[in-house]
Amino acid sequence: MGIYNKVMLYFWLVMAIFIFIGVTVMGLKSGFERWYHFYLFGAISLLMFFVRKWMMKRMERHLLFLEEQKRQSENQA
Repeated sequence: MGIYNKVMLYFWLVMAIFIFIGVTVMGLKSGFERWYHFYLFGAISLLMFFVRKWMMKRMERHLLFLEEQKRQSENQA
């Protein structure tokens, strides 16, 4: 599951970069008044990157906590 999570983490970062570049290029070609609202999709992709990164760190800390709890219960028994 670790490889999948890392791939998806960087997928969202790459998507955000591509969307920002694509919207900027299209905005320069045909005017930003037509394309500016598509920046929202880039912002959502960037938000997904940061939320996914935060959740991955949170899960790692939780797994370490569970391991410690298991070791403590084994030592007490």
